[in-house]
Amino acid sequence: DEIGRRIAIGNFQELNVIVKGDVDGSIEALSDSLIKLSTEEIQVNIKHKAVGQISESDILLAAASNAIVIGFQVRPSLSARKLAEKEQIDIRLYSIIYDAIEEVKAAMEGMLAPEIKEDIIGTLEILEVFKITKVGTIAGCMVREGKIRRNSKVRLIRDGIVVYSGELGSLKRFKDEAKEVVSGLECGLNIENFNDIKVGDMVEAYEETELKKTL
Repeated sequence: DEIGRRIAIGNFQELNVIVKGDVDGSIEALSDSLIKLSTEEIQVNIKHKAVGQISESDILLAAASNAIVIGFQVRPSLSARKLAEKEQIDIRLYSIIYDAIEEVKAAMEGMLAPEIKEDIIGTLEILEVFKITKVGTIAGCMVREGKIRRNSKVRLIRDGIVVYSGELGSLKRFKDEAKEVVSGLECGLNIENFNDIKVGDMVEAYEETELKKTL
């Protein structure tokens, strides 16, 4: 999305906007509403606001300041439209202030890094350890609480300290691949790129979900 591309320029999350409208009242109302969308993570800056048609000078200013152009009840001149295409400047035209605000807000929300929610789904105890050539360390485990799934992320815990966090390399019940192993059952597993597993270590199985941030 072009608004997102404009926001993402540089390390600071900023959205520069040029507002053109039919009357002063609507320009002020729209500009104030857009500024109020600013958060600690994304700053909305009104670079220029004026009554009248969207002109070539508006497009040149937008290009110089990495801005988008929002028109309320106005249209760009033919030369401004052509220049905007050449300079890849985004012109958004609206006849309802609410629509302009909601669209900019949605684009800003899309730029926010999602929050990661973590759910611990199971705890396993390592009962025995096998070293297998070309595979690495296989741990024979008992699921003490909850469950473990093949796509779970795992932490290896030794004496209450997290030694490693990573992905499962495999999960088996006896010799068969398992999608899920529940409390009270034994399983075999190995952890991708990690072999320092010892009897008595605990494995915490967890899953992460992304939560979209809202403004």
